Amino acid sequence: MRNSSTLLRSAFARRGTHLQQQSALWELHRARYSTNDDSNREEGGLLNKIWRAGLGQKPKDSSSSSSSAAGGSSSSSSSSRSSGASSGDALVPSGPERRHHKVFVVELSRKPLFPGIYTPVIISKNEALVKEIMDVKKQGAHAYVGAFLKRPEPPLGMTAAAAVAAAGETEVRDAASHLYDIGTFAQVHTVLAGDSADSAQLLLLGHRRIRKTGVISADPLRVHVDHLRDESYTSDDILKATSMEIVNTMRDLLQLNPLYGEQFRTLLSLTGSIDLQDMSRLVDAAASLTSADDTTLQTVLETLNVPERARLVLGLLKKEVELCKLQADIREQVEGKIVKEQRRMLLMEQLKSIKKELGLERDDKSALLQRFQARWDERKALAPPDVARAVQEELDKLGGLEPVSPEFNITRTYLDWLTSLPWGATTQELFDLVRAKKVLDDDHYGLEDVKDRILEFIAVSHLRGSAQGKILCLVGPPGVGKTSIGRSIAHALNRKYYRFSVGGLHDVAEIKGHRRTYVGAMPGKLVQCLKSTQSSNPLVLIDEVDKLGRGHSGDPASALLELLDPEQNAAFTDHYLDLPLDLSKVLFVCTANSLDTIPGPLLDRMEVIRLSGYAQDEKRAIARRYLEPAAAADAGVPPGSVSLADDALEALIGEYCREAGVRNLKKHVDKVYRKVALQLVRAGAKVIRLDEEGKTPQQQQQQGEAAVEAGAGSSSGTAEASTSTSTPSSTSSTATNTDSTTTTSTANSTSSKPAPKVRVEYDGPPITVHRAQLKDYVGQAPFAKDKFYESTPPGVVMGLAWTPLGGATLYVEAARVAGSEARGSLTTTGQLGDVFRESATIAHTYARNFLAARIADGTIPAGAAASSPSDDTPASSPSDATTASSSSSASSGSSSSSSGKQQQQQPQLPSGPGSFFSSGALHVHVPAGATPKDGPSAGCTLVTALLSLALDRPVRPDLAMTGEVTLTGCVLPIGGVKEKVLAARRSGVKVVVFPEGNRPEYEELAEDIKQGLEPHFVSSYDQVFKLALEHDSGSGNADKAKQEAPLSTSA
Repeated sequence: MRNSSTLLRSAFARRGTHLQQQSALWELHRARYSTNDDSNREEGGLLNKIWRAGLGQKPKDSSSSSSSAAGGSSSSSSSSRSSGASSGDALVPSGPERRHHKVFVVELSRKPLFPGIYTPVIISKNEALVKEIMDVKKQGAHAYVGAFLKRPEPPLGMTAAAAVAAAGETEVRDAASHLYDIGTFAQVHTVLAGDSADSAQLLLLGHRRIRKTGVISADPLRVHVDHLRDESYTSDDILKATSMEIVNTMRDLLQLNPLYGEQFRTLLSLTGSIDLQDMSRLVDAAASLTSADDTTLQTVLETLNVPERARLVLGLLKKEVELCKLQADIREQVEGKIVKEQRRMLLMEQLKSIKKELGLERDDKSALLQRFQARWDERKALAPPDVARAVQEELDKLGGLEPVSPEFNITRTYLDWLTSLPWGATTQELFDLVRAKKVLDDDHYGLEDVKDRILEFIAVSHLRGSAQGKILCLVGPPGVGKTSIGRSIAHALNRKYYRFSVGGLHDVAEIKGHRRTYVGAMPGKLVQCLKSTQSSNPLVLIDEVDKLGRGHSGDPASALLELLDPEQNAAFTDHYLDLPLDLSKVLFVCTANSLDTIPGPLLDRMEVIRLSGYAQDEKRAIARRYLEPAAAADAGVPPGSVSLADDALEALIGEYCREAGVRNLKKHVDKVYRKVALQLVRAGAKVIRLDEEGKTPQQQQQQGEAAVEAGAGSSSGTAEASTSTSTPSSTSSTATNTDSTTTTSTANSTSSKPAPKVRVEYDGPPITVHRAQLKDYVGQAPFAKDKFYESTPPGVVMGLAWTPLGGATLYVEAARVAGSEARGSLTTTGQLGDVFRESATIAHTYARNFLAARIADGTIPAGAAASSPSDDTPASSPSDATTASSSSSASSGSSSSSSGKQQQQQPQLPSGPGSFFSSGALHVHVPAGATPKDGPSAGCTLVTALLSLALDRPVRPDLAMTGEVTLTGCVLPIGGVKEKVLAARRSGVKVVVFPEGNRPEYEELAEDIKQGLEPHFVSSYDQVFKLALEHDSGSGNADKAKQEAPLSTSA
């Protein structure tokens, strides 16, 4: 479909003499204004400028009558009209208003049509309206329509009726309710048929304002209208000034934006002229030039008061001027920036050309090739032949590529990696055992297993004359120093150190790199390590190897198999490099919290070293030697002003930081020192600024005065002066040396760090933090004592457990269920795992058979067992522990008493061996219920708890045990010996029971860890029974139990 510009050109192609007629009209206006006052002449001059800017030519003199521009008479218009278009009339009279009270409606979607203004309109999907207009035009008559603007769409959630009411209008519920009530009576100047019968293009010429009063028909839409006239007004000075300002503002618009000149030229060519005496037409013409929104222009159209309408239009013109100014400013800024950038680029290109002609600069590609070649010349002597050949090929390839080619950047990045790797370059290792031992001891306290293994590695390397790569795996709880020991090992061996964590890693490309075909491809972590350290024999710490992930990109654990295999990593191939890389000299140190999640093939390639945690004494020494000085330095506390008492440190270790490592202990010590720093500031501690040499301003002043005096004395030239100045000089020198010595000692006391920029002086008494004050510093202690009972009641036994955070004590409680019908059953609670529940089942079976066998052979008298409690008998509670303990001790200690006396002390057992277990239900609980528990090492503890309940005998309170029990009573070895020993010492246990198979592990422990413990190693549960339930409450003699042979049991 042709656009509106084609319509305008076709409609007015035959108006050749129209501009001459307008020129004559212009001369008439000029003659009219020349007889008036100066203001009129000024207004005429402004209009002349508008005319010049709009038409681009000066009007010629003409004596033709202005009546020809008024539109022609109705009698002569019909003879000069052809094909529905006027060839000479600018405005065809519409006839008496009474003849046009019924008009067809043309809907306007954008702007309202103002009287005296042309506008093109496209009608679509309205075949009835197009047919009516075409029929009228074919008859040779003028076609008139009513042009009404559509109302805007109502806001979301508001109906059309509500929108009309909100606009202050009366709703008309008819087919025209979506249109404004006031529109324009327009003449159909030209009609062009569209592509289909229901579409057409119209050129409308507005005549006057009309108001629709009713709907005649809906298809096509035809309405009753009333013709509106402007309200009468007086042309006073205010109106003249408004008219002049409108003309002046239109001139400003023409100067600011050439587009308004095109619009004004079209307006004048269509309407003929703008009569300045006709204020209504001037205002309407000005309003049609603005870009105001539809609602605002509709308000102008509906305003019948001409002065008010002029004020509204003048405001719109002013806004247009401001918008044009803003647009011009933005255009100037953008153009200025573009011109500046273009000028800079032009100068840079000229500068490059000049330098290139003079030979002062080469192009980027040549400089890049030279840099790569120089870097490769330093490394190719030690590089393998395959690598050297690949680098040379890539250099030749880069030289033949254009910088704009995508392959250029890929090759450049690849060459950057190849020429940055240390092909065969290594750091000189130090095989000094004494130095290595000192470095390891200075950095870490304890960890003797790790230190011995490193010293062994150094000794072997010293004897071989070269060091080979090894793979170590440090396994232990968090905070025991696994990661930091790796840095100390690198320092002791004089190797470069690199660490990367594989916790949660699920992409194989992080280890083996990406293919170069991918966008943004990079090598793996090992290649990045070699580039970062610039050494082929660094120490690489692979942290959190037990937390490897697995995703759709592959299994990283399988990718580590090649990396951590000494037989394969001598030719490790990264996907990005696609060249063999020698990693046989790299020392790999892996860290893990547990071995359970490490795949078997990967674990088989590593040498495991366990770090079990620190004992109380070790934690105390670490806190005194490392944590307190570091905390004081971090808090800015001067040395000697604060001390942490022994009782406070013991409380921090035992009650606040119950862990295998010292990470949480470090946090609490730092918190204490921060609180102390606050106290020092409040107490008036002074901060003195120091220079780079560590001297105070007073020292600098004294040194300057001494230098001035020394210079004055030397210039005198007399012996007396020389003698007199020697004393101050020596004094100054002495003072300076003293200050230097003080500064050096201070620096040495803070781990040989550089001299601080400030120095804190505190004159008050030293602050000592005791146990009673810890509540104010770090809050309440989160951990209570592990011992719930001072004297354990029957059915309660303390066991030893292992956790990822270290060892812990674990109580096992057994009780009879009163009134239960499920006789002989066992219930377990405490969030126990499958293995733990199986151990409980085994313990229940074994204890039942054990008790029956002992009663049968007379080892345990039949009356020594507790009777089944009746429904009315309450179960024993921890508050009755003392009474139960004393009664059982008395009964076990009197071996010569009669059976009748025993029956008086305890109730009679029901007849039949083992009836205690078969006559009632049992309940076993392991606190705390919210902590998951699993493992087989609680077998001895479970059996002992059940037998203690059956015999109504309490277990000695200072005993703890661990070990797995089979159905035949054999005690099997368990793990975590050191952690369980530490837990026993922390809980105040004196006697510990371990399986015989764990004796070597216990004996390897340091003496300070085993101090105060009485160990017993058992291979059968009979020995456990003697220690736990056949003990003498007064002595606790264990030697006799160790000498006795184990008794056989029947299952």
